[in-house]
Amino acid sequence: MKMELRNLIEDYLKKAKMLQVATAKENQSWACTVYFAFDEKLNIYWISEPTRRHSEEIRNNDKVAGVIVLPHTPGDKVRGIQFQGTARELTDRDEAVAGMKYYTERFGMESKRVNTILDGTDGHVCYKITPSLYVLFDEANFPDNPRQEYKL
Repeated sequence: MKMELRNLIEDYLKKAKMLQVATAKENQSWACTVYFAFDEKLNIYWISEPTRRHSEEIRNNDKVAGVIVLPHTPGDKVRGIQFQGTARELTDRDEAVAGMKYYTERFGMESKRVNTILDGTDGHVCYKITPSLYVLFDEANFPDNPRQEYKL
């Protein structure tokens, strides 16, 4: 069952391109939408400017949550993913190279742009979420109990 659930989550992540990530500061939450990639351990990567509100909040509070939803039509069986975990800017060059590899493979980013991100001249940096929990809400595969937890 656990492997089946993991495979369903991975398949869902492959189909989605954007996610909403939630951060918080001083008891006030914030959400933003980013394009993302993921690795074989289901870690999530994205790029953003360090001056964005979500980036600043992650520096002070690494706890995040998020939602990934594919388009639905009213009447469709609902499927979606929520997650929680920790996020951080990848300041170590080797880690940033690894994160950008997943992002580049997914979105076909030119190597020139990747190098400017890695060299710090682009204005964007790479971030990583290490999830501790995925919740798959899936009426199609689990009609009797659509909420399925996958702990990492």
